[in-house]
Amino acid sequence: MEEQDPHLQRLFSLLSDMGSVLVCYSGGVDSAFVLAAAHRVLGPRAIGMTAVSPSLPSFEREAAIDIARQIGARHELVPSSEIEDDNYRKNDVDRCFHCKSELYRLSSKKKVDWSLDWVLNGTNLDDLGDYRPGLEAAKNAQVRSVLVECGFRKEDVRRGAALLGLPVWNKPASACLSSRIPYGTEVTRERLAQIDALEAELHHLGLRQVRVRWHALGSTKDTTPGAIARIEVAATELLAAFEQRDAIVDAGKRAGFRYVTLDLQGYRTGSHNEVLTGRSLRVVNG
Repeated sequence: MEEQDPHLQRLFSLLSDMGSVLVCYSGGVDSAFVLAAAHRVLGPRAIGMTAVSPSLPSFEREAAIDIARQIGARHELVPSSEIEDDNYRKNDVDRCFHCKSELYRLSSKKKVDWSLDWVLNGTNLDDLGDYRPGLEAAKNAQVRSVLVECGFRKEDVRRGAALLGLPVWNKPASACLSSRIPYGTEVTRERLAQIDALEAELHHLGLRQVRVRWHALGSTKDTTPGAIARIEVAATELLAAFEQRDAIVDAGKRAGFRYVTLDLQGYRTGSHNEVLTGRSLRVVNG
């Protein structure tokens, strides 16, 4: 079946011509697919690098390790320090640019350290229509988007991932924990830890598509606990979440939230931007 997929064959050919690659790998379907394809073609000359910081969900880090092991690819966890950047912490609309700039600074350094030729990301054609400041960071760092070069849209990625036997071919979209905090509200280690703790418990309760949106009770400059957790789950999981509301509230309290709420509209990307625009913008946040 692989040989009948023209997108996949173009990707294999391009990767072969590259010689050796570092894949910026988060464990999501896009970057996992790029890593699997690169490993298939280049073997040990393809290395996946995961940048580890407080904004990476703990369950995503463990999933990335497990998926790379299943692929058989070399996988390196590298500490990332975007949280130390004032421009990142202040959480303006260009936050993603500063995050990706740190990621690509690290990957460019590791590319040299590991004697590799190229740095790749998992951007596909559907991403290009979004407002994604990180794309500018990739351009600045000369990172290659091989899925774009080969004409992959998201549906092509999922089909290709299934052909390669990746168990994450239908994995829901994910995003960094900082995307759960409204623009203009400072990103702190404590707030990210609150979100991470509650999302991990929600996953353990069996909920698959989850976002914990962090909202301040008072001033956004107040770094003390006491925030509101606005939980989004897939519309198909709303009933299951409601039936487990006592367990969810208890988990939220353990994570340090003063109030725990369930958003009845369900999960949608960019919902933090509704307060800015009056509508949900998929293009900005995850």
